[in-house]
Amino acid sequence: MSYNAKEIEQKWQKIWLENGEFEPKDNYSLEKKYILSMFPYPSGRIHMGHVRNYSIGDALARYYRKNDFNVLHPIGYDSFGMPAENAAIKHNVHPRAWTYENIDYMTKELDRLGFSFSKKRMLATSDPLYTKWEQEFFIKLYEKGLIYRKNAIVNWCENDQTVLANEQVEDGKCWRCGNEVIQKDMPGYYLKITKYAEELLQDLKTLEGKWPSQVITMQENWIGKSFGLEFKFKFDNETRDKLDGIGGFSVFTTRADTIYGVTYTALAPEHSVIKKLLEKNLLDESVAAKIKNILKQSPRERQSKDKDGVFLGIYVIHPLTGEKIPVWMANFVLIEYGGGAVMSVPAHDERDYEFAKKFGLDIKQVVKPDDDKSICDEAFVDDGVLIESAEFSGMDSKSARKAIIEKFEQDGIGKKVINYKLRDWGVSRQRYWGAPIPIIHCPDCGLVFEKLENLPVTLPDDVAITGEGSPLDRHPSWKFTTCPKCGKQAKRETDTLDTFFESSWYFARFASDDKTWKDVAFDKKSVDYWMGVDQYIGGIEHAILHLLYARFFQKALRDLGYLRDDEPFSNLLTQGMVLKDGAKMSKSKGNVVDPDELIEKYGADTARLFILFAAPPQKELEWNDSAVEGAYKFLNRLYDRSSNVIKTDKIPKINHSNLNKDEKYARMKVYEALKKSNEVYTSSFAFNTLIAACMEALNALNAQENKEVLTEGYFIILNLLEPIVPHIAHELSQSIFNKANFGKIDLLDEVFEQDTISLAVTVNGKRRAQIEVSSDTSEEDIINTAKDSVKKWLEEKEIIKQIYVKEKLVNFVIK
Repeated sequence: MSYNAKEIEQKWQKIWLENGEFEPKDNYSLEKKYILSMFPYPSGRIHMGHVRNYSIGDALARYYRKNDFNVLHPIGYDSFGMPAENAAIKHNVHPRAWTYENIDYMTKELDRLGFSFSKKRMLATSDPLYTKWEQEFFIKLYEKGLIYRKNAIVNWCENDQTVLANEQVEDGKCWRCGNEVIQKDMPGYYLKITKYAEELLQDLKTLEGKWPSQVITMQENWIGKSFGLEFKFKFDNETRDKLDGIGGFSVFTTRADTIYGVTYTALAPEHSVIKKLLEKNLLDESVAAKIKNILKQSPRERQSKDKDGVFLGIYVIHPLTGEKIPVWMANFVLIEYGGGAVMSVPAHDERDYEFAKKFGLDIKQVVKPDDDKSICDEAFVDDGVLIESAEFSGMDSKSARKAIIEKFEQDGIGKKVINYKLRDWGVSRQRYWGAPIPIIHCPDCGLVFEKLENLPVTLPDDVAITGEGSPLDRHPSWKFTTCPKCGKQAKRETDTLDTFFESSWYFARFASDDKTWKDVAFDKKSVDYWMGVDQYIGGIEHAILHLLYARFFQKALRDLGYLRDDEPFSNLLTQGMVLKDGAKMSKSKGNVVDPDELIEKYGADTARLFILFAAPPQKELEWNDSAVEGAYKFLNRLYDRSSNVIKTDKIPKINHSNLNKDEKYARMKVYEALKKSNEVYTSSFAFNTLIAACMEALNALNAQENKEVLTEGYFIILNLLEPIVPHIAHELSQSIFNKANFGKIDLLDEVFEQDTISLAVTVNGKRRAQIEVSSDTSEEDIINTAKDSVKKWLEEKEIIKQIYVKEKLVNFVIK
């Protein structure tokens, strides 16, 4: 028999498609499993990261189907976004055409790998029907107060007339045209994710043991709950007069115990106080120029640069000491956090210390280590004992924080508050290829929602993508409409939604019966049955934003009555990256392995086997050409030697006691693999260990000559490998056992009962021999046999101690 991977794989892919074998059943009385891998962006080709992700998910989906679960295993495409517009500019092709051509091509690639995705529930987030319900969510969220519009600072390229993501700003310049980027105050739409901050934090506890602890920690840190003091720094009289009566600005600190160490305050360059100073021309030309220069930098750039800033020539009054404190602008202060103002304590904060050293500002230590009475020469950021802090001196930091906050509250100058690092989510994007925001701007009525019956608001196709501004804003007719309220001439919103908006609810759309997609966002009966996702699989790079936004959407849509559950993903697996030559695969590094070429040369099953055998799913995988060859050779061996198997429609009944040593050993290795399989498929996902066990079992089967043992072994091995290498497993199962679907197999205790046992024999801990004895041999006889096996190392030596570890080893300690 000759293994023809291409012929076998095409045959079975056709059978599966014609039989609709991967579609979930409508029988909601069955036990269900919802297996979901994070869906891809339709970039044009799948890469080895996709192969790994979907091979893991497919193995789980096939395992549960085989074990009589009702399985939902869908796929779709996260198809809106900037790459399509970039392709339009580069190749002079419409984003829609580029996107859907890529979807068609990638779907065929996924089909070639034999992934058992539902065909009926496949979707793309750029489909008009998907946009329809997304726009309805937008309107409902806005009505509930969970979306609002406000002005905010964005990266703006004046040349291209577009907002840029932080990632598109390179050294302060537009990545596309090289023009200087400025920070521009623009209106945008925001999702009030902060309203759910506490619930998002607390519900992480329900995911412990089900999600990687690293991901939970990353989410906790991103939400960033902290307790602290909020108070207002009041301006001195001269500053108040300069600023037309502005009284001061508020700050928040988690380190109230360091309040007596404040030597300056710092504002973000966008702060309203600085705006006022610039408007009134109260700053020197060089100071204003420096502020404007820092305003051009993205927040990420500012954080990566050396500390920089400028004195603003104004002062505030310390709320406890009455001292005048200088006010600076500093690049490390961000407007998004704490209102863009901080109290700076250089003796006890590394950023503040670095800034103070650079500009020669006072550094006053007010906390010292418990065991060190000396004054430190660098920032001491830990808790300690207060010094130089009036009546609070001598208190430990924890007690002092409580006491100082109480004083602020008693004096009515501040209060204890809970703060979160989490900021509301800006969802506006000034680009074409995205879901239009269903808002109409009426000169009389203001912001008006599009009527639900008019949804979806779809994109016009007759646009030119040039990279200069939004094509929607320039369109001669699309943006002009009538107000749904008063009927007068009005304009559509030309911003589109952030693509995270689409990827934050797709899992629930998959869980809804596709026959109802036109009529409702979610079919309640179906979505209640399938949700939440039993196993979610994706890269660690999505550990914060995507997962956080998806969790928020689940809760928000629950509160709107669309969904039921609190959390979308019951279990999470984050797979490691695929590397080659120690680096992530990328075209720029020239280390990309094309899955199409791999399939063409070796077949899909080889690709799947290698990717699951090379490393545990959670770890990084280093590409290895020889290991790919090894996987291919194993499948050839499995196929070729199947010619010795008895063709039958049932497992042979074997009398284990009548077997010889090699036959018993082969059965034991087969059943060891079977024993390992359930744990691998249901919890550890260590497919590499299961594959290794199957390889060992096949070697043991081929080392003996009993055809019944071989036949039983093949039945079990094909059963175990079917979720991993489905094409060859189904082909051999059909040709040998006259069926393509496997039944359940019970473990047999008898195969693990050994007639003989092997033990290592060591002398002073060094291995010297191996003995094999009957399993019922006494300890005394085992030790005597062991002595005989190493007698040349024991001659003329005194045995001080002899140690017997049951069924493992005998050790002789000599001198």
